[in-house]
Amino acid sequence: MKSYLRMRYMVLLLIPLLILGYAVYQWSKEEPGTKKIIVGVKALDEIEFWRVLIEGVNTASREFGVDVSVVGPSQEIEVDLQIQLLEEAVKQKPDAIVMAAGDYNRLVPVAESIRKAGIPLIMIDSAINGDYAQSLIATDNVNAGQKAGKELSSLLPAHAKVAIVSFVQGTSTQIEREQGVRSILEQRSGTEIVGTYYSEGKEERAYEITKKLLLERPDLNGVIGLNEPSTVGAGRAIRELGMVGKVKLVGFDSSVKEVKLLEEGVLQSTIVQKPFNIGYLGIKTAVSVIEGDKISQNIYTDSVIINKDNMYTEENQKLLFPFVEE
Repeated sequence: MKSYLRMRYMVLLLIPLLILGYAVYQWSKEEPGTKKIIVGVKALDEIEFWRVLIEGVNTASREFGVDVSVVGPSQEIEVDLQIQLLEEAVKQKPDAIVMAAGDYNRLVPVAESIRKAGIPLIMIDSAINGDYAQSLIATDNVNAGQKAGKELSSLLPAHAKVAIVSFVQGTSTQIEREQGVRSILEQRSGTEIVGTYYSEGKEERAYEITKKLLLERPDLNGVIGLNEPSTVGAGRAIRELGMVGKVKLVGFDSSVKEVKLLEEGVLQSTIVQKPFNIGYLGIKTAVSVIEGDKISQNIYTDSVIINKDNMYTEENQKLLFPFVEE
């Protein structure tokens, strides 16, 4: 049994490397002069955010006539594998690398390697510690965190206890969203943040954390989930324990599960980003850098507060149910 599990684990590790190898083979058949860009995302799993972002990448690649390969681990927690994939990407000497960093500090050596190789680097979604990239395209995560904090604050009693269910510790998105949330809630008189809890980007882990927390802290008034799996997991726990309405929940991102939580009144509000725009602008900006055009160092995309009252507007329906090619 152990040898079977070990073999299965090795196969899962090899799949992303095989994908990158196939992309390199395809590149060898392309016409000379075709721009080649490698996009390194945090995860290729079922999180809706990454699926929509990759659709933005693919749309831009067709529009600008560039050859794009998207690589990444299956889960956001697999930072070591992301590092390995990006190290391999540097060896392929693409015309540019677009990267969403799985960790604020641990991806710095990769960025240094990219710079030494003379390859333009565009950061999307998540930054790294240092000035290595030509541009960063991302949600203004501090501002988005403040929106979440204000939403929850408006729902709480005068004296309240709140928990933050985060995702992967050490990413810039996690750090900045929490900073934004805390900047609002910590200045609210009578409010106590009982702690930040990390789900590792896994819905089941967020569910277990929140359920345990609610049982141990029956005085808890509110929860903020900082990404899709954290929000959905927390919502499941609140619903299962019969605390809908009693414990207010504000989350991030959009998915079918989150829409259902909104409709049921489990989730009061969610902060929805625009991942398609981030992916599209990542490729557009990379092409501009390759062609020597002037670009902005920071490009912030908007985030929108969606709740049960405004979720059925045409514009918000597009955000909640983006078209993604299978």
